[in-house]
Amino acid sequence: MNIAIINGPNINMLGIREPDIYGKDTYQDLLSIIDTHSKTKNINITVSQSNHEGAIIDTIQGCLGHHQGIIINGGGYTHTSIAIMDALKGVGIPIVEVHLSDISNREPFRHHSYISMVADGLVMGKGIHGYIEAIDLLYCILQERSHQ
Repeated sequence: MNIAIINGPNINMLGIREPDIYGKDTYQDLLSIIDTHSKTKNINITVSQSNHEGAIIDTIQGCLGHHQGIIINGGGYTHTSIAIMDALKGVGIPIVEVHLSDISNREPFRHHSYISMVADGLVMGKGIHGYIEAIDLLYCILQERSHQ
């Protein structure tokens, strides 16, 4: 099973940027727990991060035919990018949205997510460990769909 984890703007700044909101764990810590957990599930995971909307769209489109599912933290593009939402719809594979913070308890502009409009699941407010929950959720979604 191949899963892509796509991270948007500023996720690479974990541990530095607003640790009171996003936690003190670093991006390297995130990559490490993803790697460790994926090995226990025998899942091949490709992780990417970009601060550029077009690069994120290219990565999403590149998943077609190579990955069975996507986990995405769109960062600030979550609330603004119809183009990323359209790319996610276009590949037609299961999607789980993940956020380090609970966006429903933040500034009002963060309450709307274009990604949620096309995602099969959402994990938020659990810091970097939310990615583990997102992997497990996507794994269950993919297992369920393979038995249909």
